[in-house]
This record gives sequence, structure tokens and C-alpha cells, in this order.
Amino acid sequence: MKTKIITLLSIFVLSIMPAVAQQKYACVNTDYVLRCIPDYANAQKRIDKYVADWQKELTDKQSEIEELRAEYEQESYLLPDNLKKRRQEEIKLKEQELRSLQQQRFGVGGDLDKKRAELLKPVQDRVYAAIERIAQEKNYAFVFDKAGSPAVLFANKKFDISDDVLESLGYKPGGASVPAVVEETKKKPTNREMRQRDGDRQMNRDSKDLKPKKL
Repeated sequence: MKTKIITLLSIFVLSIMPAVAQQKYACVNTDYVLRCIPDYANAQKRIDKYVADWQKELTDKQSEIEELRAEYEQESYLLPDNLKKRRQEEIKLKEQELRSLQQQRFGVGGDLDKKRAELLKPVQDRVYAAIERIAQEKNYAFVFDKAGSPAVLFANKKFDISDDVLESLGYKPGGASVPAVVEETKKKPTNREMRQRDGDRQMNRDSKDLKPKKL
């Protein structure tokens, strides 16, 4: 029975292999794309500022608790039991407030997650929409993300559509922070055409250098 199942699976895999081989694939590095978009970098800076302010807020409250605890330890032997209990409860309440604030700022669904959704997600949505648009235009069956993915061990550059995504959003590839200016009446050369043009120029320079010089 087991052998029969394996045989059937083998037949199924062999039958779909031609169809799979005909599918078009591409890859994209979303980290690279996002780094090239000024709106994303500016949003990340704003989030970093929020994080720094929240960290300082937590540090100040932690320092306050440590001071209260140090004062209590110095004076506890002079305090009656009812004041000891009151001071202990005060410190405990401050610690609970600190944990609650930590959860509010950095917990799941907290202020940090909300700020990311508010500031970063709109840019990410634009990128994903551009990827989907290019995939549909070029009839890609799958688009893999190379950013931090251990599943992609190798990707040929010619199948990388990261620069295409940036150009479709109006940005220059290569980490530029200024939107690309594309004239409507003049077609912008593709990256492949620009590389070919640079290669032709270099070949012309090399051929000139190889010509014998007149004595």
C-alpha cells in the first residue's frame, strides 16, 4: 500500500513538473526598496524619537523606584510596622505601574505597534501594491522576498525586480533619497540599457587605447 501511494505521488509530481517549469518567477528585496524611499526613512526617524522618549520615561520611573527602595532600606529599622507596610505597598504599586507602562509602550498592540502601523505601514502598502502590479504586468506566478529570508539561497540579478519597484513608485534605485524625475515626453532608459550604454563607452575607450600611435 505504501509503495502504491509513493508511486501515485511520483506520477502526480511528474505530471505537474512541465506546468511548474513554465511559470515565471521573480524576487525582490523589500528592505532595499524601503531604504531607498525617503518617506520610510523619515517615518523610521520619528519612531526612533518616540522610542527614545518612552525609554527615558521608563528609566526615570525605574530610578524613582530605586530611590524609594533605598530610602526604605535605610529607614526601615526606625519605622513602626504600619509605616513599613505602607512604604512597601507604595513601592509595590510603583513597580506595577512601571510594568503596566512597559506593556503599554512596547507590548503587543501597544504604542510602538500603533506608531509603526500609522507611519510605516502606508509606505509598505505602496511597495506591496507596486510589487503586485509589476507581477501582474509581467505575468509572474510567484515573487519571492530576499529580505532576511533563509529560504532564498541564490537569486539571479536579472530576476530581481527591486529596482523596477522603486522606479514604478518614482524613486531612483541605489539608495537615492530624491524622487526620480521622469519626463512624460521622453522615455527613461532602463537599468539594463544604461549598463549596456556604459559598457559600450568603455569598449570604445579601450579600442582607442589599443590603436598604434603615429611616430
